[in-house]
Amino acid sequence: MNSLHTSAATSHGNAPQDATSDETVYRAFMESARRWPRHAFVSVLPETAGIYGIEAGDLTYADAAARIEVLRASYAAAGYGHGHRAGLLLENRPAFFLHWFALNALGVSVVPINQDLRAAELEYLTGHSEIVLAVALPPRHDDLRAAAARAGRELVVMGPDDAIPPAPSAAPLAGQPVGELSECALLYTSGTTGRPKGCILPNRYFLHAGRWYAGAGGLATLQPGAERMLTPLPLVHMNAMAYSAMAMVLTGGCLITLDRFHPRTWWDSVRESRATVLHYLGVMPAMLMKAPAVVADREHAVRFGFGAGVERGLHQPFEERFGFPLLEAWAMTETGAGAVVIANEEPRHIGTNCFGRERDDVQVRIVADDGREAGAGEPGELLVRHAGDDPRYGFFAGYLKDAEATDAAWAGGWFHTGDIVRRDADGALRFVDRKKNVIRRSGENISAVEVEAVLLRHPLVKSAAVAAVPDPVRGDEVLACVVAESEPADAAGRIAAAHDMMRWCLEQLAYYKAPGYVAFVDALPLTATNKIQRGEMKAWAPTLPGSDRCIDTRALKKRQEPA
Repeated sequence: MNSLHTSAATSHGNAPQDATSDETVYRAFMESARRWPRHAFVSVLPETAGIYGIEAGDLTYADAAARIEVLRASYAAAGYGHGHRAGLLLENRPAFFLHWFALNALGVSVVPINQDLRAAELEYLTGHSEIVLAVALPPRHDDLRAAAARAGRELVVMGPDDAIPPAPSAAPLAGQPVGELSECALLYTSGTTGRPKGCILPNRYFLHAGRWYAGAGGLATLQPGAERMLTPLPLVHMNAMAYSAMAMVLTGGCLITLDRFHPRTWWDSVRESRATVLHYLGVMPAMLMKAPAVVADREHAVRFGFGAGVERGLHQPFEERFGFPLLEAWAMTETGAGAVVIANEEPRHIGTNCFGRERDDVQVRIVADDGREAGAGEPGELLVRHAGDDPRYGFFAGYLKDAEATDAAWAGGWFHTGDIVRRDADGALRFVDRKKNVIRRSGENISAVEVEAVLLRHPLVKSAAVAAVPDPVRGDEVLACVVAESEPADAAGRIAAAHDMMRWCLEQLAYYKAPGYVAFVDALPLTATNKIQRGEMKAWAPTLPGSDRCIDTRALKKRQEPA
């Protein structure tokens, strides 16, 4: 395993193509625990500890390894093994890593579950993923059991500190070796034409993400055994789970996970955690810049921030005020670090949506709508692949139960991202827009089709279409155009109906997916085959807020607590 850490420190993301087949996330962690036993692996700040009701402080690599070994033995004794899947609904708690690595040792793939998911989403996830076990916070146990029952699945549900119940079935791949190509996790990403897709992520995906980050260099250089990385991003997404976590594991660093982003106490957390690196979403700088400047703005140890989507007009002012660079990057759940781009070297073209340049380990094409290569400065769809013999190295292994979608995404031997970018004459890549029908609100990808499906089950809704409208703080907000079975005649009636639809959505969906606006319309823009004309919706939706028939429901859009 020493070669894995050597690779991380000396390469720029070009992992050895002949990497040993038995490499796993678990083995990588245990090697780091051997090399850096007294170093902190994860740290819980007092504010986070108070919110979660857990102990504050650092957990060393040695202590974490000991707990993982106890869990591994218990899971093995209970019959869990290679080919099983287990859901993890543990928020951003240290327990997430302990159970993930213990299960990984046995070849059990983990399925991170967003704590904001509700009935319809949990039913789909438990059924589609075929998880046999859910390690979840006790307030969500009944929700998970009910969802599994509706999906017709047998599901064992336990808390993170509970004794491990027996596996309900034998391990599908029992006796087969666990290695770098074994499934490590199943992450769900918002679907553009239907339900969220399950991305199958092998051990190699996570190991390569850590190697890439550890070897990125430039302004994103990580010092082995010295970094403290702060992230408010959820472990159910690849940014925190793959990049942040694995970079710290492979370099012996410490990961500080917050429950979420708290603007008012953010800099207190940065200073208290002694963070040297932080991860951000584009919405965060906008919120932080609203606070008045103070002398303490530069009283921190942060060398750089890693993220995407910072508002162009705030990029340079933020860096000048707080004294460190925000390094814009591009990647997707599907690409992992197999094709990641980052602006970690000058010139970064600050304030232009530039996310870096094509590097030796990634190949980039920009294709116009007519299929030709886009010229310099011309927008087109971004197509990517890993450089070298294996164009899919470091990528996801495919969409679960959807080979057709996997093949379509890889049409012509290139991964079609659905993102519109342009490449300047100097090679700088700049993000333009999203081609796919996905709404991005505060870093969360929201499928319009998924929200529409829930709205259509409401008794007052005859038809519905969902689109994004600009939001100055969150990037996008969700707007639902509704053709009512019988539209209320007055404003009070429309408000009441919109609020009822909103409450319905909050019962079925994560709060951030629920509409921030409900617009009553006479008809939807449809094609000849009665499909929603997404292009027209995209242009029409931003004109509706503020009109008489468009109800602002954002005040109701709050995180829902379990019943």
